[in-house]
Amino acid sequence: MLNWNQEILNSLNWLLTAYGAVLLGGGLVTLLLMHATHWGRQFKQLAIPYFSPRRSWRPLLSVALLLFLALFAVRLSVLFSNWSKMFYDSLQDKNQDAFWMAIILFLTLAAIYIARELISFYVQQSFEIHWRTWNNQALLDNWFSGAAYYRGQFLPDPVDNPDQRIQVDIEEFVRFSVSLAVGMVRSLVSLVEFTAMLWVLSGPLILMGKEIPHGMVFMVYLYVLVASVLAFKIGRPLIRLNFLAEKLSANFRYALVRLREYSESIAFFRGEVVEQGVLSSRFNALIANFWALVYRNLFFQGFNFTVGQAAVIFPYVIQAKRYFDGEIKLGDVMQTGSAFREVEDALSFFRRAYDDFAKYRAVLDRLTSFVAANHQARHLPSLNMVESTTLVLQNVQITRPDREPLLRGLEFSLQAGEALLIKGPSGSGKTTLLRSLAGLWPFVSGQMERPLGVQSLFLSQKPYLPLGSLRASLTYPAPEANTQSLLDALHKVQLSHLSDRLDQEADWSRILSLGEQQRLAFARVLINRPRIVFLDEATSAMDEGLEYALYRLLKTELPSCILVSVGHRSTLAQFHRHSLEILGGDKAGQWIWS
Repeated sequence: MLNWNQEILNSLNWLLTAYGAVLLGGGLVTLLLMHATHWGRQFKQLAIPYFSPRRSWRPLLSVALLLFLALFAVRLSVLFSNWSKMFYDSLQDKNQDAFWMAIILFLTLAAIYIARELISFYVQQSFEIHWRTWNNQALLDNWFSGAAYYRGQFLPDPVDNPDQRIQVDIEEFVRFSVSLAVGMVRSLVSLVEFTAMLWVLSGPLILMGKEIPHGMVFMVYLYVLVASVLAFKIGRPLIRLNFLAEKLSANFRYALVRLREYSESIAFFRGEVVEQGVLSSRFNALIANFWALVYRNLFFQGFNFTVGQAAVIFPYVIQAKRYFDGEIKLGDVMQTGSAFREVEDALSFFRRAYDDFAKYRAVLDRLTSFVAANHQARHLPSLNMVESTTLVLQNVQITRPDREPLLRGLEFSLQAGEALLIKGPSGSGKTTLLRSLAGLWPFVSGQMERPLGVQSLFLSQKPYLPLGSLRASLTYPAPEANTQSLLDALHKVQLSHLSDRLDQEADWSRILSLGEQQRLAFARVLINRPRIVFLDEATSAMDEGLEYALYRLLKTELPSCILVSVGHRSTLAQFHRHSLEILGGDKAGQWIWS
């Protein structure tokens, strides 16, 4: 009978030894994978900034604790295996004292097992939450940096569905990283520990007239190796299918969101049939890929189930003769079965985890390609900007994406308080010029001086109203302003009827008319008080009287502010000292300053 006091000491020694070996070996293997494999380098790119000790030691300590708990679980499995031998031997020997001792020991081990499971669950969930939070912020910072979220659309191969990559792929990256890493460590350690146990328990195996010492050990390795090779071959197409599943699902979801965003326009055009056709096309592609996944998984999972069920009876068949010949006891048979299952389970980890690893590879591809696209977007050309209190352009060249010219050699300067009206036929490049001045248009070269950051404000024909309260829409992009200044601004732009709704949470872009949204944008200018304002047909939904009142308001309230307007109405000329006419058409690239 086992000396359980000695087992406790042995377990402590084993934990310390195995823990040191796992930390050292795991660290070396991780470094090797991050340098020798493509997916390892992808993991390094995404994960190393989080695990850097310069940032915080907490992530590394959490990983160390998770590994210790995984090893603790392996040791508990060994103790349960030893317990099973003690328990079944007591039944065979009809030894009541040994039986009740086994029951007490089981309750003790079960209590420790439950405590370990709960602690492990909390530590792992806490670690995943913190890592996901950091990844989410890091990827958002990366996306917003250098206006990559906007400029990315001008790349030759823009990424699809960045919203899904941030919301879904980050979660799966963290979850798969932890589950695969912990599962692999636990499987490898279990493999070593239970192989040694199975080596002791297994006797010689007669195969084709030849005796193989400890034959069961070799048989289980051969059994799982063949099964794994076949499983990898069967499951390989899952990588591509899972990648397509994520992409097609996101495409369908994006089409649904876009339908809701443009519902009014679609309703006016009676475009239901066309929109249904688009949605059906994307949904059918999604379903076709799902069916391909179903058939491949049916084959893959069916193979895994067959292999798993055959492994249940395999050790008992091998040990049956020795048991019936009286060479071993019932406890030995049962312990052999549990040790065999542990070895088979450990060896089969990579086979069973292949589907998860296929999804993981797809997630790594999507996240790293997203980061790469953001980097490319930030490094697209833009005007060379210098901060100044004036607006000065020198030798500015602007083209279309196909390199056809819009403006050549544009040069002018505006002092504080001056105003410029940009005119020209539709499609000549008026709005594109504003995009260039904002640093958004990548098909441009030249020098520019102007107020930067919060000192400049752009008003589009359809203003952007963020989700949240009316107060947030008024102060945007500034974080806050005192209530009285908001009320005064609403009154000056003739929106006093909204004064009692400042803190109402709503989708204001759907509540306010376009004319009201444009007036709210003028109120935003009064509140932020920038040094320069760019207005792209910002009064198109107003009558001429209201337009006159709001431009007069800007001149009165912000006398030193530079105004740059794009518009077609002749009434705008009275508020602008200078005019820039972009000729377009046959005279593309030419302009007239007055």
